[in-house]
Amino acid sequence: MPLVSMNEFLPKAKANKYAVGQFNMNNLEFAQAIVEAAEELKSPFIYGVSEGALKYMGIEFTVAIAEAAAKKSGLPIALHLDHGSSFEVAMKCIRAGFSSVMFDGSHYSFEENIRLTKEVVKAAHAMGVSVEGELGTIGGVEDDLSVDEENASLAKPEEAIRFYEETGVDCLAIAVGTAHGMYAGEPNIHFDIIEKVSKAIPVPVVLHGGSGVPDEMIIKSIAAGVGKINVNTENQVSCTEAIREVLNKDAKVYDPRKYLTPARKAMIDVVKSKIQLFGSSNQA
Repeated sequence: MPLVSMNEFLPKAKANKYAVGQFNMNNLEFAQAIVEAAEELKSPFIYGVSEGALKYMGIEFTVAIAEAAAKKSGLPIALHLDHGSSFEVAMKCIRAGFSSVMFDGSHYSFEENIRLTKEVVKAAHAMGVSVEGELGTIGGVEDDLSVDEENASLAKPEEAIRFYEETGVDCLAIAVGTAHGMYAGEPNIHFDIIEKVSKAIPVPVVLHGGSGVPDEMIIKSIAAGVGKINVNTENQVSCTEAIREVLNKDAKVYDPRKYLTPARKAMIDVVKSKIQLFGSSNQA
């Protein structure tokens, strides 16, 4: 099966009150772990690729790996640019074979964010590619971007509704109190914002910073209207912990397969638990 846009499965997720996971691809083992977990549970999913991961893996390898996963598994898989910083980056990814892109204009003024996002939507939709927009500023650290908690800003429901109406994005990430990275304490998620926005627009709300959010908060977010949830840090942590455990046990290990195999297994377990939590099992 070829890679598909998020419109192949997100409308169904919103209608049936479950969420599809975006799991970030950082190397081959991440890609393999994610698709293996999804195959076992018959779930659609999204490979998220940040600009930092693109630089690390190379755009040609990234697309080839995702296409191989889609062909082998037969699952509906979207390859999605995560936090795209410009029209040019989004177009480069589309030309290379991405089936979905995010334009993150949250650091611009509200009007400029609308203007720039509309440009991406117009070009992407002409190519059958889905688009995610973002409103409000999500705190935490992702790649080289760091947003202090005091500089994170919640999305205003009325602005989010107008943003959707003017841009026509296929899903909308709104800042509701989650953050990138792991949490020191519990996040303070504003479920009222999710609910107000979700009831007023026909596309799903996206929850960024899904790693480390307590299960009951995830369930409540989905009930409020979240249809896409992003997870990266938990996979990174489980991968690194598994590698560290192998190397700490035996300093003579040098074959990467000896520590990357348990790392991949650890990530499979994380992804399976998220798919089950999000309710997307058997929805492929």
